[in-house]
Amino acid sequence: MSTLPINIYFEQTPNPESLKFVTNRVLLPNIVFESRKEENNHQSPLADSLYEKFDWISGVFIANNFITISKNSKDDWYELMNEVKEYLKMYFDHELEVFKKDFLISQMQTTSQETAQDDSIEARIQDLLTKYVKPAVENDGGFIAFKSYHEGRVTLEMQGSCSGCPSSQITLKSGIEGLLKRMIPEVQEVVAEAG
Repeated sequence: MSTLPINIYFEQTPNPESLKFVTNRVLLPNIVFESRKEENNHQSPLADSLYEKFDWISGVFIANNFITISKNSKDDWYELMNEVKEYLKMYFDHELEVFKKDFLISQMQTTSQETAQDDSIEARIQDLLTKYVKPAVENDGGFIAFKSYHEGRVTLEMQGSCSGCPSSQITLKSGIEGLLKRMIPEVQEVVAEAG
């Protein structure tokens, strides 16, 4: 079985501590994975391997065709990124496991159940997030997950490069909150839950 050779390139994120590694392969369609080194749940052998190989990696976020890596090193990304890129290329070339099967099954079941629930305001919020917000946030190596809507308050979880990003609060209040308030009059406030 012949697979397309893996290509990986870098993209800067608004968070100076995170760098996005984009691949030409889909790694995790329609669901996301986030791990912090100190709270690693061992559902991704790839994340485990990155933590073991590079002691300066503090977080791994995987979605669609990219991996956002956060660092806790004083070194600049230009000193670190090529070694990570080569390691990822080797990992994918050897077709090593990215996620454990039970994690993928449970995530797909959760996504199916969430899709089946359809509250009118929540559905409109999720639709706007999917169409207008998520593509831009993913472009910056992050992800925004809808958590809840209650009495005018929308709670979102910011993941990937958004987590700990200096400009994430501006994006949340000026961008996302403004959009949702304009499009859905019932929305009064948008807040972020710690990821």
